[in-house]
Amino acid sequence: MKKLLALLFTFQCSLFTAMADEGMWTLYNLPPAVYEQMKQYGFELPIEQLYQSDNAVKNAVINFGGYCSGVVVSPDGLVFTNHHCGFESIRSHSTVEHDYMLNGFIANSYEEELPNKDLFVSFMVEQKDVTDQLNELGLNQQPLNQIDVFVDSIQNAWQKEIHEKDSTLRVEILPFYEGNKYYMTTYRDFSDVRLVFAVPKSMGKFGGETDNWMWPRQTCDYSVFRIYADPKTNGPAEYSKDNVPYHPASWAKVSMEGYKPGDFAMILGYPGSTSRYLSSYGIQERRDAINKTMVQARGVKQEIMLRHMRADEAVRIKYDSKYAHSSNYWKNSMGMNKCIDSIGLIRQKQEFEAKLRQWQDSTDYLKGLLDFNRLDTLYQERYAAIRALYYWSETWGRECDQMTVRAKQVHSGIPVLGPEDKPKKQYIEFKDNSDEWDEATDRELLAALMKNYRNQVEERYQPDFFSVIDKDFKGDFRAYVDYLYNKSKLMKNDKRIYINKKNYEKDPGVQYGISLIEIIGVIRTDIGKISEQIEEQEKWLCAAKLRMEEDMPNYSDANFTMRMTYGQIGEYTLGGRPSGYYTTARSLWEKMQKADQNFEYFAEPVMHELLSAKDYGKYTDSLTGTLQLCFLSNNDITGGNSGSPIFNKKGELLGLAFDGNWDSLSSDIFFDRQLARTINVDVRFMLYMMDKWGHADRLLNELGVK
Repeated sequence: MKKLLALLFTFQCSLFTAMADEGMWTLYNLPPAVYEQMKQYGFELPIEQLYQSDNAVKNAVINFGGYCSGVVVSPDGLVFTNHHCGFESIRSHSTVEHDYMLNGFIANSYEEELPNKDLFVSFMVEQKDVTDQLNELGLNQQPLNQIDVFVDSIQNAWQKEIHEKDSTLRVEILPFYEGNKYYMTTYRDFSDVRLVFAVPKSMGKFGGETDNWMWPRQTCDYSVFRIYADPKTNGPAEYSKDNVPYHPASWAKVSMEGYKPGDFAMILGYPGSTSRYLSSYGIQERRDAINKTMVQARGVKQEIMLRHMRADEAVRIKYDSKYAHSSNYWKNSMGMNKCIDSIGLIRQKQEFEAKLRQWQDSTDYLKGLLDFNRLDTLYQERYAAIRALYYWSETWGRECDQMTVRAKQVHSGIPVLGPEDKPKKQYIEFKDNSDEWDEATDRELLAALMKNYRNQVEERYQPDFFSVIDKDFKGDFRAYVDYLYNKSKLMKNDKRIYINKKNYEKDPGVQYGISLIEIIGVIRTDIGKISEQIEEQEKWLCAAKLRMEEDMPNYSDANFTMRMTYGQIGEYTLGGRPSGYYTTARSLWEKMQKADQNFEYFAEPVMHELLSAKDYGKYTDSLTGTLQLCFLSNNDITGGNSGSPIFNKKGELLGLAFDGNWDSLSSDIFFDRQLARTINVDVRFMLYMMDKWGHADRLLNELGVK
C-alpha cells in the first residue's frame, strides 16, 4: 500500500521530480534509467567509459582552483577553462606596462608560461558511498552539532591511511541528500599550474554586465593553462623550474564537426551549490533575506568601484576581478528573485509540501521528526539574523577595503613575529601591498557601505563603533574612515607593530577590528541557535521526498563534487519568438559597432577585422557556413560549472559552459526545463582566436588541429 501511495504522489508531484534533462548526477552510481535516457538522446559511449575505464571521460575533467571546472585537452597537460575562471591569475601578472588582462597573453614556449601562486587543479580518482561505514563508527549517535567534527575526524584518519599507500592522494567526505548520505571522494591535486594563453578582455568578457546572463551572447570566454609535474614521476609537485608538462593517460579530443538542434550534449564539471530540496520557507528566506540584501548592498559597492576604475587605469587593473565577482552575483541574485516570483515558485513548493504532508499522515513516515509548522517558525525566528549576516558580509566580509582586511587579520590570521620568550618584543608587520588596492577607492567604499549597513540592519546587530561615529564624528562616516586610515598603525607598511605594548589595544584600527568580530559573533550566535534545528528539519524533508519517490531516480544537490548533466542542443522561446541556438561572428561584429553607445561592446580594430572576415577557413560550420561563437543546450548547471567541458555523443569536446540564460537564474533552487539554458562557447571560436589572433601554432599543433 505504501508503495502504491508513493507512486501516486510521484506522478502528481512530477514538477519536483527529475526530468530527462534535469539533474546533476554522480557518475560512480549513475542510475541505469538515466543512462538509458542518455542513449535515447543519442549518447554512443558504453557506460563504463563515463567513469570506470582508463580512458573514461571523467579522467579529463578537473576542478580548477577550487571554484571552477576545466578540461585537459592534450597529451602535454594543456587545460581549457573559462576566461573569468582564469581572471585573477591573468590579473596577478598584469601591470600598467604589461596589461595581460586588457591586451591578452601568449606564451610562445614552455619557458614563457607563467606560474600562479596558490592555483591548483584536482582530478577525481574515485568516489563511493561510505554512509554505512560511518554509521558503524557511530555517526548516528552523534549530536547534531558534533556531526561535522565526527566526520572530519574520520576523514583525517582515512586520509592518513591512504597517504601511506599513495602520498599524492587526498580524500574528502561530504554529505549528500541533505545529510542522509555521505560519499567519500578521492582526488589527486597538482599545484604547478601555469598560464599559457588568454584573449584580450574585449573578447574574454565581451558584453560585460550588459550581456551577463543574457542571450544572445558573443563572448569568447576561455583561457588556457598547463599542468606541470615532477619530471621523474609525472606526479604532483610544488612549483619548480625543473618541472615538466604533465602527461595524462587520456585527454579530451576537440571536435571540429559542430552540432545541430537535437544533438546530444553532456557536461561534466564541479557545480558548487544548489538547494533543490529546500522548503518553501527556505526559498522565501533566500529571496527576501539573502538575495535582496546582496542586490542592494552590491549596488552601492559597484557604483563606487566602477567610477574609480573608469577614472584610473591602474585602479581598473586592481579592481577588475573584485568588480567582476561582485557584479556577477549581483545580477544572479536579482535574476533569481525575478524567476522565483514569475513562476510562483514559493506557491508551487507549498503545494508540493501539502501533498507531502498528506503522504506523511497516511504512512506515519518520520512522525515526530518532520514537523512543517516547526520549520516555518524556525525560519521566521532566524530572518533578522540571516539578513544581518549578509549585510555584514557585503560590508566587511569578502572583497572588503584594506583597513578592514588588516583590522580583521590582527585578531586572526597574521603571524606573530619576534622572540617567543620575550612577549614585549613580539610584533606584527604588514608588507606593502599597494599594488593590490587603491586608498581613495577603499576609503569611499568603506564609508558608503558602513552608512548603508546602519540604515539597513536592526540595532541589535550594529557594531559599537557606530556610537563613536555619532559622538566623536557627528555621524560623519567618511570622517571616521579617514581617521582610521590616517591614525591607525595598521595602515603603516613595513613597520613593526608591538602587540604587547599598552598603546596597541588603543589603536583605532585594532578597536575597530574587535568591534567587527564582536558583532559578527552576536549574529552567528543568534543564527547558530536556530540553524541546526532548521538543517535537521530540512534533512527530514529531503528524506521524506526520497522515500515517497523511492521508485524514481533522484540526484543530490550540488556540493562541488563532480557531476554529469545531459541534454540536447537547442533554442527556446524568447519573448514569444524562437531564440536561435547559436550566435555568429557577424552578430559580434554588429555589436562592436555600438561601442560608442556602450563601452562594454568595445573591441580592438584587429577584432573588427577578424570577426568581419568573409572566410573563416576550417573553423566554419559546415551546416550554417559561418563561424559560430556561442550555443545553447538544456543542460543543468550552476556556479562552479564555469569552464566545464560540453561533450558530444562521442565524448568529444564541443566547447565550454560559461553562463546560463536569464531564465536559468532560479536553477539553484528549481530547474525550469522549458526555459533554462546553458550558454557555451564554441571550441571552434576558441581555436579561431588562438590561430588568427594569437598565431599560437605550437598550441594548435599540440591540439592536433593545425
